[in-house]
Amino acid sequence: MLLKEIKEIYHRELDEIYPKEEVDSMFYLMIEHFLGLERFILAIDPEIVITKDEEQYMFEGLSKLKKEQPIQYVLGETTFMDLKILVNESVLIPRPETEELVNWVLEDIEELDDKLMVIDIGTGSGCIAISLAKFKPNLKVTAIDISRSALEVAKKNAFINEVDVEFREVDILKAGSIGKNYDIIISNPPYIREMERDKMRNNVLQNEPYSALFVSDEDPLLFYRTIAKLARDGLKENGVLYLEINQYLGEDVKMLLRDFNFSEIELRKDIFGNDRMIRAKLVSIN
Repeated sequence: MLLKEIKEIYHRELDEIYPKEEVDSMFYLMIEHFLGLERFILAIDPEIVITKDEEQYMFEGLSKLKKEQPIQYVLGETTFMDLKILVNESVLIPRPETEELVNWVLEDIEELDDKLMVIDIGTGSGCIAISLAKFKPNLKVTAIDISRSALEVAKKNAFINEVDVEFREVDILKAGSIGKNYDIIISNPPYIREMERDKMRNNVLQNEPYSALFVSDEDPLLFYRTIAKLARDGLKENGVLYLEINQYLGEDVKMLLRDFNFSEIELRKDIFGNDRMIRAKLVSIN
C-alpha cells in the first residue's frame, strides 16, 4: 500500500477528533517510530510503498488514536529533556512545563560540584529524577512514588538512560518522613482541581492516571502542605524546595510555604505565561 494513502486515511479518520496539524504530527511520529522512516520521506518519494506488516503497525496505531489514546502511549515512549522516556497508563506523560522546572534546578546548581542530595517526590515515569541525574552526575538522587507500577516504569527509564537513581515506594500522605539532610526537594504533585476537569482533553481524562492528576476542590493544597511539612523536616538548612503548581494557586502555595518557615519564595511563569513553578529556601529550622 502507498504510504501517502495511509496518510490520507489518517486524516479521514482523525480530522474530526484532532486539529489537522496534530494529525500530521502523529502520522509522522508513527512512521518514524514503527517504520524507521524520516518525516520528509513523502516529499522525496511520494510513491513509496510499505509492506503488509508495516501497514498493520500503522492501522493498529490508528485504531488506538481513534479511541483518543495519547500518541505517547501508542508509541510507548516520549522525549523529555532530549532523553527517551518510556510511558504507559501507569504514569503521566511528561510535559514541557516540567522541563522548565528541571532546567531551573540545573541553572541554580550549574556551578556546584558538591555531591548534593536530591529527592523527587511523586516521580511517576522518573523523568525529573533521571534528567537531574543525567545532566548533573554528581547528584545523589532519590525518587519516591506511591505507585509500584509507576516505579517499575521509572526503573526501566533509569536503566535505558544509564543513571543511578534510588527508587522507593512511599505514600507521602502516610509516611511522616522522607529522611533527612536533602539539599534539594523537587515535586510535581497532583494539583488539578475537580472543578477543572471540563478544561481537560478527553485523551488525558480517559487515559492518564487519575490519582496523579487530580485533587479535591475542598483541599487542593493537600499535597503541597504535606510536601512542605516533609521538606521542613527533611531539608538541610538553606536547602531548596522546587514545586510545579496549579496556575491558579500560586499565591496560595506561597502563603502556605511561608507558614512552614520557607523564605526567598519565587513564583515563576511557564512558556505559556501561566504561574507554574515555585522555588523556596528553608533558612531556619525549628
